[in-house]
Amino acid sequence: MNVLSLFDGCSGGQVALQKLGITFDGKGSTYYASEIDKYAIQVTQANFPNTRHLGDVTDLDPFEISCWDIDLMMGGSPCQGFSFAGHQLQFDDPRSKLFFNFVDILKVVKPKYVLLENVRMAKSSQDIMSAWLGFQPQARNSKYLSGQNRYRLYWFGKRVEREGGKYGYDAIPIDDMIDKGITMQDILEDGYATDEMTSGGKSHCLTARYNGAVWWNSIERKQRTMVLKDNPTMSKDGLIRVGTADLKGHDSIKRVYAQEGKAPTLTTMQGGHREPKVAVSKDMWRKLTPLECERLQTLPDNYTSAVSNSQRYKMIGNGWTVDVIAHILKGIQLDEWFDMYNNNKEMV
Repeated sequence: MNVLSLFDGCSGGQVALQKLGITFDGKGSTYYASEIDKYAIQVTQANFPNTRHLGDVTDLDPFEISCWDIDLMMGGSPCQGFSFAGHQLQFDDPRSKLFFNFVDILKVVKPKYVLLENVRMAKSSQDIMSAWLGFQPQARNSKYLSGQNRYRLYWFGKRVEREGGKYGYDAIPIDDMIDKGITMQDILEDGYATDEMTSGGKSHCLTARYNGAVWWNSIERKQRTMVLKDNPTMSKDGLIRVGTADLKGHDSIKRVYAQEGKAPTLTTMQGGHREPKVAVSKDMWRKLTPLECERLQTLPDNYTSAVSNSQRYKMIGNGWTVDVIAHILKGIQLDEWFDMYNNNKEMV
């Protein structure tokens, strides 16, 4: 199998394929990755040395790629211009226009399958993207397979021949996900203490490992005070906000969540206390560690450990929830089995 991954990040798509038993030796099967972030490339190379790196998506030659017999083309084009958390410049944001590079390559390469991911966005922008791709997205939330609330749109399709010999894509249905019931309690690092705020007798992390070492005084160094929220309740997406951190800045960075609920959607978390915050006692909180954020994205532990913590936070927040991508790509395996079954049936 040959895969082309645009905007590859730290290659979460390749982790998902590995979970499905699909690996790449760079010879008979190749994973081609287009990415410009040197730290993300460093992480990919540390975990998947057979990856063939292509550089900037704007420098790619679609006609050269069309000779590589690509089976699956996937990517998550930049979302900053579409996100409701940003300025919502839509296609006026130059980064948003990189979507059209994806489309240009898709039209020439014509892979058998395509997967594009992006954030929930204004319907006008969603309709533009769907019109160019030729089919509608399917919305899924990572909360069912991870400890994180993360709502995303997925355009997942199979190449079909249209009238007149032209090719297009039809959507492949994505199965509903069965809720695994994962909360922040399940992803916290070792170093435990009983929290009288919670029930069920489960242990809860107070200390955290940074750069492989346990700081036993991290309770003092990494925890801060918060103001308790009156009558905290669980949101429809499973988050339980229990307090407000004693920080300066926008309300969104001050939200502290209970361990029994989901974590909020991970962002690039570039400074300014943007990391998710978890309550560790009645009036104390701490931020989630990079390893815990990896677990929220269902990456292997320490997958991103080849780079600094700040870069880890950034690429994890930019990345995919691996188990969701694996769940979606199972549709290819089922589709291939269905085609093989029908072909064998016709031969009988």
